[in-house]
Amino acid sequence: MAQKSNRRSRRWLKWTLSLALAAFIIAAIAVTIAMRRAEPILRTYIVQALSDHFHARVELGSFHISVADGLWAEGRGLRIWPPAQVHSVAIPAPTPDHPLISLDAFRFHAPLRFSPGKPIHISVVQLKGLAVDIPPKSRFTHSLSAAPALNQDSGKSNVAQALLNLVLDSIVCTDAHLTIETSKPGKLPLEFAIARLTLTNIQPSGTMNFDAQLTNPRPTGTVFTTGTFGPWTVDDPGDSAVAGQYTFNHANLADFKGIAGTLSSTGKYQGTLRELNVDGVTDTPDFRLTHFGSPMPLHTQFHAQVDATNGDTRLEQVNATLGQSPFTVRGEIVRVPGNYGAAKPPAGQNAAPRIQGHDISLMVSVDSGHIEDFLRLFTSSGTSLLTGTLAMKTSLDIPPGANPVQQRMKLNGSFTLNGAQFTDLKIQQRIAELSLRGQGQPKEAKKDNSAAAVLSTMQSDFQMSGGVITLPDLKYSVPGADIDMKGTYGVDGGTLSFTGTARMQATVSQMVGGWKGLLLKPADRFFKKDGAGTEVPIHIGGTREHPDFGVDIKGVKTTSPQRPDQSQ
Repeated sequence: MAQKSNRRSRRWLKWTLSLALAAFIIAAIAVTIAMRRAEPILRTYIVQALSDHFHARVELGSFHISVADGLWAEGRGLRIWPPAQVHSVAIPAPTPDHPLISLDAFRFHAPLRFSPGKPIHISVVQLKGLAVDIPPKSRFTHSLSAAPALNQDSGKSNVAQALLNLVLDSIVCTDAHLTIETSKPGKLPLEFAIARLTLTNIQPSGTMNFDAQLTNPRPTGTVFTTGTFGPWTVDDPGDSAVAGQYTFNHANLADFKGIAGTLSSTGKYQGTLRELNVDGVTDTPDFRLTHFGSPMPLHTQFHAQVDATNGDTRLEQVNATLGQSPFTVRGEIVRVPGNYGAAKPPAGQNAAPRIQGHDISLMVSVDSGHIEDFLRLFTSSGTSLLTGTLAMKTSLDIPPGANPVQQRMKLNGSFTLNGAQFTDLKIQQRIAELSLRGQGQPKEAKKDNSAAAVLSTMQSDFQMSGGVITLPDLKYSVPGADIDMKGTYGVDGGTLSFTGTARMQATVSQMVGGWKGLLLKPADRFFKKDGAGTEVPIHIGGTREHPDFGVDIKGVKTTSPQRPDQSQ
């Protein structure tokens, strides 16, 4: 009896397992059929919902769902085209060249358990290859009609109906790209490469938080930024609001031809994708012109308006410090397209447009700076030609191009320099000699320590072009002498070429002194002019390293001596 009972138990267990297996297979087949039926229904609904929201054509290449370890959904080839424009019947609307939004792939996971009427929370939606291409505002001239009601087909599967009520906790996107186009002729679009983007606090038609890592093309560096975005403006995505703060470190300024240094910047911004107000600070401890290589610390605090359709920047107020010299800057930095630096295209093909550079147009104002801080940028040794207190106003224009920045730089302004001294001892000694002789103290002029006590005052208009600074009306004053000069200074080689007239308080005989002065006393009346004791021609030539200073008295020229005490 026991054996017979055991055999019955085993047969019952086999039948139970067989029925369970059959039920599982039937259930799996049923779920598979349900998934296959739900996929096209849900795919159609997703496309319709996106089309209604963006008022545009939507394409979805593929969409699949599975129930292995919860509910998995993934799609590929999502394309959302810009909203259609309103045109007359006779003139059909043009076909957009690029989708407004394209997405290579997306994927998310949700639990299978859900309660009717309650949303399903999806912790993370993973996006890959997101590209957003925002056309210019002129393209958004369509009129929006009320969004059509979604087809509430009662035949939808329960799975599809449940998935229609989703709440996204976060979206993580990798390898994203944002392009903002412009309607301005000759302008290239502004592009951003986004290595990583995380969106949280996602609300339909509301704002969301973002945390992003962007690759800045020029100067090369990584920007970390957090803030809020939205709501998304369907009429014109470029008008969508954005606000946040950023950190930009270790940016290589050598990407801009002619300058170098490592820049760091922090700040905040707010506005729309097309019009941003940015407030920030920058620090470049080793700013320099690459042709000369003398680094100087540069700090700025700025307020700027950025046109994100083309990258043009209007500097409303920049408070800067170069070395120990404060100054202010206003102006514009405009991106210029072109083929500069591009390889020659194959025969029969046009060169692809490239960013040639930036056209910089600024107004610079220095109230009380140090001339040496600015001149050090234009020296290889780090020693400036002059020291003194500088007041200056000038325009600064730097067009793009292949030449070094000092060759492209254009200046047009005026300056006043007080308490000036030449750092070259030879020039300063000649200036001191001129001053003391002009005061009628020729004996003091022969002393070696006379140069340090003489301070000069300069003022002039100036221009710079092609690496040459022109001073057309330089007025140079030292105790005992006023000098009017004009000439040029070559930035690259430090070439000096100035001529002018020196008006001294003392007469010729007083300037020379001693028995020579007595012999020249009858000649005093020939050199007096307009109240000056003596008026004689003067010149400065040579180079910054090897200057030549001379005074011409009726054909008798006094040039730079080997020793100061050998001068006439």
